[in-house]
Amino acid sequence: MQLIEFPRIAPNISTHNEMKLPHEQLPALEHRHIVGMRVDATSYEDATARIIDWAHTKVGKRVCAANVHMAMETYDSPTFAQVVNQADLVTPDGMPLVWGLRALGIERASRVCGPTLTLTVCAAAAQANLPIALYGGTAESLVAFADFLVQKFPKIEIACQISPPFRELTPAEDDAYTQQLIASGARILFVGIGCPRQEIWMAAHQSRIPVVMLGVGAAFNFHSGRVKQAPLWMQQTGLEWLFRLLMEPRRLWKRYFKQNPRFVLLFLRQLLFKQ
Repeated sequence: MQLIEFPRIAPNISTHNEMKLPHEQLPALEHRHIVGMRVDATSYEDATARIIDWAHTKVGKRVCAANVHMAMETYDSPTFAQVVNQADLVTPDGMPLVWGLRALGIERASRVCGPTLTLTVCAAAAQANLPIALYGGTAESLVAFADFLVQKFPKIEIACQISPPFRELTPAEDDAYTQQLIASGARILFVGIGCPRQEIWMAAHQSRIPVVMLGVGAAFNFHSGRVKQAPLWMQQTGLEWLFRLLMEPRRLWKRYFKQNPRFVLLFLRQLLFKQ
């Protein structure tokens, strides 16, 4: 897949036009670019409705749950920025992005985080008889997550579960996994292999696997109980990063201490100079 570079800071105000499906006209979503990354003003209800609608069409779609980490990855890599900005839906996963949308004029902006969106989509998929697939995590966490989903949504159909190795796949391995996902008949695929790896993987497979793909990061670990999720009040006040840092300091300290201050400075510059 050849990607074209573009300026790091795109205009603040624009409208992302959704592909119009033959059977239904989907309304365009208002969005803004935050330090160069597109963020859509959606909600759990809206995002879930779009995903379920797309799942009926058997066309490849991509959904990214964006946070500060992803924003800084896009800022540092124009190629990765193309991957995210060309997704079919980019939800504001982190509160800093919600505040950014509001500062840029979308007062009604609300958070749509990957782990919670995973549950709302699974609930809707079970009701609509749309089979799902899981890609990512360890074999143990995947089994635990699948058990959690079945207990919470008894009617859900998990058509395929794949725990890929934590390394670059060989072409043969990638082809085998791809064919397994296609053959499963899944209509929605949850991808939990971490940012930016999962977004790059989804972009590379969008034309090969006719499903709606959601990059949901740590959702598998959260819902399987392997990693504790921040209390709701910390999520709502933008302190989830601190909770996660306390839970996994050795893995996350470089990310937060390097990326969070840079994001604040870059976004303040964007606001001041209207870039």
